[in-house]
Amino acid sequence: MQGGLFECKFGRISVTATFVLYVSLTGVITAQSTSAKEPPAAIVHVDATPAHAINSFDPDIALGSSIDVLSHDDIDKVFTPHIIQESLSAGWGPITYRNNSELRMAAWHWTENGTWSDPAHKSGYFTGSTDLKEPLRYILSYALPHRGFSTSGDRPLQGPNLSYWKSNPYLTSKFTGESDALHPQWAIVDLKTEKPVNAIRIAWASPYARTYQVEYWVGKRALDFDEGPQGEWKTFSSGAIANAQGGTVNLKLADAPILTEYVRVLMTESSNTCDLHGADDVRNCVGYAIQEIHVGTVDSSGAFAEIEKTLGDKPTTYCTSSIDPWHSAADAYATGGYQHTGFDLFFTSGLTNNLPAMIPVTMLYGTPDDASAQIAYIEKRGYRIGYIEMGEEPDGKHAMPEDYAALYIQWAAALHKVDPKLKLGGPIFEGVNQDIRVWPDAQGRVSWMGRFVDYLKTHGRLSDLAFVSFEHYPFEPCTITWRSLYSEPQLMKHILQVWRNDGVPKDVPLMVTENHLAAELTGPMTTIFAALWLADNVGSFFEGGGAAFHHSPIQPQGIQNSCLGWASWSNFVADESYDIKGYTSPYFAAHMINLEWVQHRSGVHYMFPSSTDVRDTEGNALVTSYAVHRPDGNWSIMLVNRDETNPHNVRVQFEDSRNKQPAPFFGPATLVTFGSQQYVWINDGPNSHADPDDPPVATSLVAGPNTLFTLPKASITVLRGRVAGLKD
Repeated sequence: MQGGLFECKFGRISVTATFVLYVSLTGVITAQSTSAKEPPAAIVHVDATPAHAINSFDPDIALGSSIDVLSHDDIDKVFTPHIIQESLSAGWGPITYRNNSELRMAAWHWTENGTWSDPAHKSGYFTGSTDLKEPLRYILSYALPHRGFSTSGDRPLQGPNLSYWKSNPYLTSKFTGESDALHPQWAIVDLKTEKPVNAIRIAWASPYARTYQVEYWVGKRALDFDEGPQGEWKTFSSGAIANAQGGTVNLKLADAPILTEYVRVLMTESSNTCDLHGADDVRNCVGYAIQEIHVGTVDSSGAFAEIEKTLGDKPTTYCTSSIDPWHSAADAYATGGYQHTGFDLFFTSGLTNNLPAMIPVTMLYGTPDDASAQIAYIEKRGYRIGYIEMGEEPDGKHAMPEDYAALYIQWAAALHKVDPKLKLGGPIFEGVNQDIRVWPDAQGRVSWMGRFVDYLKTHGRLSDLAFVSFEHYPFEPCTITWRSLYSEPQLMKHILQVWRNDGVPKDVPLMVTENHLAAELTGPMTTIFAALWLADNVGSFFEGGGAAFHHSPIQPQGIQNSCLGWASWSNFVADESYDIKGYTSPYFAAHMINLEWVQHRSGVHYMFPSSTDVRDTEGNALVTSYAVHRPDGNWSIMLVNRDETNPHNVRVQFEDSRNKQPAPFFGPATLVTFGSQQYVWINDGPNSHADPDDPPVATSLVAGPNTLFTLPKASITVLRGRVAGLKD
């Protein structure tokens, strides 16, 4: 036995550990030569045949993190040298900037320097200025007065007028160049439970619908695009209206009331009369506007009785197809609250890691002129843009794929006038595990992605789609158990295949641009569970053909209570002042991925098929493996032991179809592990923390044909070294 010292440094943590050849720290990890008396070890098979590589990626493009909305004060706290250094110490490379304003159904001003379409009233459609004035530190969000009664989306920002809705003018023939009937706009009354309906009262504003129909839903989940609607829209027997004249109308839709949960007003022809903002701007005079909608019944005398709007904890809500981005200076949110980081601060702070960043342009609630001005400003400053995401979660806003595609084409044309080399993409889907399905079109197609791709293709604009992005939040926060770990690789690989099956071309990269266990805080986010899940998440993403992966978020966040215990979204245990008290398991998992498994700042890595035969009695894989050949010539295998209670011994075999015999790691090698022996989360209310909270442990060894590796229970292990008989 030979020994020595090995020093690991992670962020603010430093640990010195004894390493040995063949046998390492007792109870942590072992690598030893087997004897005839020992039981056979499980085999890790790696297909190292060069022609069998299943993916390739550069970590400086493909492994990153994200930054989201922050308050004014939080921006000042996060963008300090210490917090930036700590945030980057997790090892992630590039960063993606999330557009939470658009997520909340709001406009944003990436700069307050600019012009209004109605300057006299400081209102209308705002276009930021490309003038290089004072550096931009904060970005304000603006409520949308024309959102009206729309409540679809993720907690929309409240505006001053919740009874007036107007559709997006950029979805009309004036801007799309095609018939308005190809982009029907709609408003849906969601009654939350089936109620008898045979009448509707609509108070139209201008522009109003000249042709429309009132429909009811037969079935379930009309607005559930994640699970898929079950049913169909049917027009009330007297619900088809032509040559309408606006104003307030009371319509008897059928002789007898029909039980339904959803009522839809589908608009296909506009009056093109101007709204109260006047005729000087054509955007005021296209689309559709409704002041109020009421559904109910009429009796034999013709008296209208509205359905009760509030039913306990399930109030009636309204969902609309789009929203006019008109707003005014008075609609800005308070400077102390809901904000984003200004682009000058973002790019100069160091948070981009000196790598090109992925940034958003607002599209659902913006204008192409403002988006192109934003990019022109960033390029004028000399900041590096990697990719541009177009809009934010259109599926969560119930936008139809054809509508999103029509906006995408307009924005792409404006942006490529600024810079033809820009790489644009989307649709930035919410985290889903299945295909996103919507109401069938005339051809019966229900796939959102399939119809979006087809629209671009039929309009000759598929080349504008440089990448497809989506978010990954695989689990319901309150139902996570240890067994949930077993499903992650299949969930990730499945959704990647879904997008390909929907028609995304093979040469269009697939990117996860926001990622965590669940869309809401949950206790397992800070237990050892999260570390193992993250390693599987990353490995299966690249095994499935993914191109770029971003874990969320990069900055510290405080500890909060959740349905499964106290936890943090972030890599750190921090207080409200962003003072870092410790680290969470995803932080150390990030080290295993970024600093041990792969090698940043080195170039392209090649991934090869690998597998293990360690399973439980139900057939679940207890050990997963992910193998890459690195630019430094080393082979690196990340092994995830998902067995919560038992270690497992493995032997590694590299198989090259050009050779007759499998090859082992041979000569000097490195073994690094992180698991439940280094990290235990203590659930203690606001004082929750990890104890121990230790970094990964590294061991140097000399490997040979009979070397046996022990994977501790609930752990991530990286084996790295050269392989006998294989060329670098």
